[in-house]
Amino acid sequence: MKKTGILNSKLAKIADDLGHTDTVCIGDLGLPVPDGVEKIDLALTPGMPSFQDVLDVYLENVLIEKVFLAEEIKTLNPQQLTSILDKLQPQTEVVYVSHEQLKERTSRCKAVVRTGEATPYSNIILQSGVII
Repeated sequence: MKKTGILNSKLAKIADDLGHTDTVCIGDLGLPVPDGVEKIDLALTPGMPSFQDVLDVYLENVLIEKVFLAEEIKTLNPQQLTSILDKLQPQTEVVYVSHEQLKERTSRCKAVVRTGEATPYSNIILQSGVII
């Protein structure tokens, strides 16, 4: 039995198979998942697990070079935005798009991870970097 890292087998498999520039979305409990995109549903109850808990584990295990966030998070969930930005490496590029554009981008993700997060615009698309 695996004792460290990402224990969810589906999420661990996605993380293990990522190549440079592949993307994964971590989203709140209301983010729609497009047909054809793998949905990894971690939600247990509203708030569990939190967006930040899942993001922490993901960032510990995957090298990220760029993230996409909804522009709306700046005004409608600034506390969540601050927490996200505090976790990112200084060289990580942050791109803001409209919430509609972010939802459209999920169709190109390897997976969408559904959390129990119930605060608005708690969604991020993470683009894998490359280890040199």
